Amino acid sequence: MDAETVVHTGGCHCKNVRWKVVAPSSVVAWECSCSNCCMRANTHFIVPAGNFELLGDSEKFLTTYTFGSQNAKHTFCKICGITSFYYPRSNPDGVAVTFRCVDPGTLTHIEIRHFDGKNWDSSYNQTGISSFSMVHK
Repeated sequence: MDAETVVHTGGCHCKNVRWKVVAPSSVVAWECSCSNCCMRANTHFIVPAGNFELLGDSEKFLTTYTFGSQNAKHTFCKICGITSFYYPRSNPDGVAVTFRCVDPGTLTHIEIRHFDGKNWDSSYNQTGISSFSMVHK
């Protein structure tokens, strides 16, 4: 972990799903207008999959919803229904972390960017979102 990153912890409402993620304290979060993100009011930041770790027995409390292309894996807690993270279509090598599910104290700044999920292909090409799951050295 370099000086620009911290370990964030977080999870779902009932705390059965817990995780840690290595990411900067200042993040770019994506507000997506696809039908799923819009209905859930989800805004998330994206990290390389290797920077994300489920803790304890969290896996047994997760279930997954897919739709459309079946590429995004929308995980949520079986008990409380919260999507604290998911595997995004835009970044199959990454994890999208719901910034509101990060425990208080480690996020210092959140820049909100908009992703036009209703026009997914053009937004994907224009935003550079795919670079957010790349490992930077």
